[in-house]
Amino acid sequence: MLKWLVFIIVVAYVAGFAAFASQLPHPPRTLGPVDGIVALTGGGMRLDVAVALFEKGVGERLLISGVNTQASKRDLKKLVHGKRRFDCCTDLGYAAENTFGNAKEAAAWTRFHHYKHIVLVTSRYHMPRSLLEFHDVMADVTVIPYPVDPDNGRGFPSKMRNLKALHSEYWKYLAVNFLTAAGLEPDLDRERPASAS
Repeated sequence: MLKWLVFIIVVAYVAGFAAFASQLPHPPRTLGPVDGIVALTGGGMRLDVAVALFEKGVGERLLISGVNTQASKRDLKKLVHGKRRFDCCTDLGYAAENTFGNAKEAAAWTRFHHYKHIVLVTSRYHMPRSLLEFHDVMADVTVIPYPVDPDNGRGFPSKMRNLKALHSEYWKYLAVNFLTAAGLEPDLDRERPASAS
């Protein structure tokens, strides 16, 4: 009986992981009306993509959430090759230490600016959990996912790093679902990025 239970759990886990991996979102081909962009720090070309979108005229303002407290706006501008719009209309969020913190920081930002449609830029494997946590704190805001593939290089080591990151995200995704269903705050992965790249 115990062997069958273990077998069922393993099969359910593998099937769930396969479904999770196969349903990761892709960037939309077109973007409709957008009030603002929220970019989450943490690497994977997230900021480059978000700033490029913003400089092309997407949204009124850009929020970069989870910025290291040592990084200034000038530092970030050089890092991501920001231009005029970056100077006038980019906000830096220093309070978030994890994804749930990003969501709370973005929720306060959208309320302050009365935004109802935002683009969320983060890594593709990180997007499903981010959407869960963002919807939990801003149910009245339309969040449009704009996922970015991590720039981890090529070859077997890179594939293994990607698989490890994806597996870690799947666990966190399951945990967030459980905690949200239980009415608890999904305060996972407490960390502050060493840099804003």
